[in-house]
Amino acid sequence: MAVRPRSAVASALAVAMRDFGLGSQTVLKIGILAPLTGPLKAWALPGFNGSLIWVERINAAGGLKVGSRKYKLELIQFDTNYQPDLALQGARKLIMEDGVKLILMIGGNDLTAEVRRLISQHRMLVATLLPSDLSPDVPTLVAPSEVHPIYNVTGVEWLRRKHPELKTAALCAQRDLLGLPSIATYRAAFEAAGIELVAERVFEPETSDFGPIVDELMAKKPDILCWDTAYEPFVHSLTIEAFKRGFRGRLLSCTCDNYPELIRRTSVEFMEGFVFQFPDFDDPRLNDGHTNFEDPGKFYEEFCRRFPGTWSAVSWEYASTLELWKSAVQRARTFEPFSVLAAMKVGGIGPHAFGEARWWGKDLFGIDNALVGEWPVVAIVDGKARIQEFGSIADWWSKHRSILVKHMRSMNLMWDQREHLAASAETLDRLTAQDS
Repeated sequence: MAVRPRSAVASALAVAMRDFGLGSQTVLKIGILAPLTGPLKAWALPGFNGSLIWVERINAAGGLKVGSRKYKLELIQFDTNYQPDLALQGARKLIMEDGVKLILMIGGNDLTAEVRRLISQHRMLVATLLPSDLSPDVPTLVAPSEVHPIYNVTGVEWLRRKHPELKTAALCAQRDLLGLPSIATYRAAFEAAGIELVAERVFEPETSDFGPIVDELMAKKPDILCWDTAYEPFVHSLTIEAFKRGFRGRLLSCTCDNYPELIRRTSVEFMEGFVFQFPDFDDPRLNDGHTNFEDPGKFYEEFCRRFPGTWSAVSWEYASTLELWKSAVQRARTFEPFSVLAAMKVGGIGPHAFGEARWWGKDLFGIDNALVGEWPVVAIVDGKARIQEFGSIADWWSKHRSILVKHMRSMNLMWDQREHLAASAETLDRLTAQDS
């Protein structure tokens, strides 16, 4: 059968579609480099699952339009198990083999000097959950969703105002780049609030018996027991040990993931008033008009239906970062990192999940790559986590910046100290290799 020639109109339309990208689709890859297994999976796997919901919604709507083209999105995951060698291996794979245009990370111990150099070399846009990872040597490393550990000051400030009878606190954390910067922040927050820190304990991440730690913390009869930014299994073990010992004061922590399980294993009464920093997204306060997360209640409902019992502090965070990235990509009309970063930071203001925020951090991190605004203070009330208020990180900083810098420096955690320590370690390694 003879093939009919195309009409002039059809040919012209085909050319137009080709030239303007109409109807064409290409895959745009996004990497997730995080501990998807192991003790930190509660702060990584739920974030991946939340990202999956977000990506599926974009693809179902036809993909991401960049300029005149539409792209289907694909998530590429690499499990670091929070091991530095695996993090470097994963970063190389995502950048050099998979060709991703954005990498989502928890950060901390995964952001080794080698990973940071690789990011800089390839000018890869990377989002971390830890602003304490930021420094001027990696200008494409940003913290657009979470401002750990600086937001922890809001919980302490709220307790000081609402419960002035609380005078003393005891604190513990694991020895890593999640726990140590948080210790410095809680030290500063307690000092600014006039709450005396009567006991402090740093434990190794391999710790399994938390009874002696709680005994040590409770020996001074503190009004507050603070679990710092401990991993979910640690928070649960510490809380249960405090319950067994009859603690009657206030519990404070950065996170309290899967708190219904803790209520089941302790009591509603014991968990009443537990203060932390991450809301459930069915919280009515998230619908008051100033948040920048599309239909949080519906997102929470879908997440809990598809991934029951796994909602955590990070379930929404990677999705929030992706929404900010999407908007910047569309404004820049490209997905190349430097152009997207410039679009993200235009005007110095950005739409954070909890309201308008500004790009900030030079005084603390050496670069304004953290999106900082208000952060929720959450307390368990009658067995349910509820936002008590949105605290201003910037207001606290304006009053107490010298206190926080003092404690960060005392622990060698300021960005310039970290860079100096890294350089010293590299020099030592090189000299050792020469000697051998």
